[in-house]
Amino acid sequence: MREGGLGRRGRRHGPGARAVCGGVRDTGYAARAEWTKLRTVPSTWWLLLAVAAVTVAVGAGAVSGLSTAHCPPAGCREDVVRTSLVGVWAGQAAVAVLASLAFTAEYGAGTIRTTFTAVPGRLRVLAAKSAVVGAAVLVAGGAGVLGALLAGRALVPAGFTAYDPGAGPVLRAGFGTALYLVLVALLALGLGAALRDTAGAVAACLGVLYASPLVAGMLSDPEWVERFQRYGPASAGLAVQSTVDTAELPIGPWAGLGVLAAWSAAALALGAAVLHRRDA
Repeated sequence: MREGGLGRRGRRHGPGARAVCGGVRDTGYAARAEWTKLRTVPSTWWLLLAVAAVTVAVGAGAVSGLSTAHCPPAGCREDVVRTSLVGVWAGQAAVAVLASLAFTAEYGAGTIRTTFTAVPGRLRVLAAKSAVVGAAVLVAGGAGVLGALLAGRALVPAGFTAYDPGAGPVLRAGFGTALYLVLVALLALGLGAALRDTAGAVAACLGVLYASPLVAGMLSDPEWVERFQRYGPASAGLAVQSTVDTAELPIGPWAGLGVLAAWSAAALALGAAVLHRRDA
């Protein structure tokens, strides 16, 4: 019995277990280092503030501008929740800049070599940056979404149905929108790691996000319009904001967010491949 116990303890604390523990410690160290770098850059706080402020301001303006002039006789069916959250279309630009800079700023300054020297494993650096940037965007985006929903509820014009911020569909729209911003951050982070240039990474990210809705708006074939709405990262991802007639959407709320997650995963995979193959 003693030998079996010793064997189990040996396996538990053998080289493999020590390697796992060491990897966790290294990743934790990398995350703390990335958080220190992120919070000591003034532009970080301005960009996070912009995410929250733009999301609230644009959403509040959109809700206050609603009019019953074009409503059918049966009453207005406007999705006021989605209108309240429309500011995310603008706020995501600040997210793209913030996340891209997590890599491109270090490449531009030449400090990325120091980062790779201090942290063994470039993929660990990518994981640490993803976790830190994602958490920061989740907090700022969550604050902006909450503010937009509360402002929208207070500004709903007469003739439109006011929503309950605690209702299930509203909570899903709010939580899903915050996750949408996190996925946008990961998309931009992956492109930043791959392209190593701030302007190029931001342009690529915003191009991917804004292109599909613009192209869909110019098409006359309903089938192609639906394809762009179903597989475009922004169009699909923001389906999570819908609370009215969700059965008529080209893609379901959570499935749409899954489409954006696939785009973000592809960008991170591309960034990981470039980090692995190219020198700093």
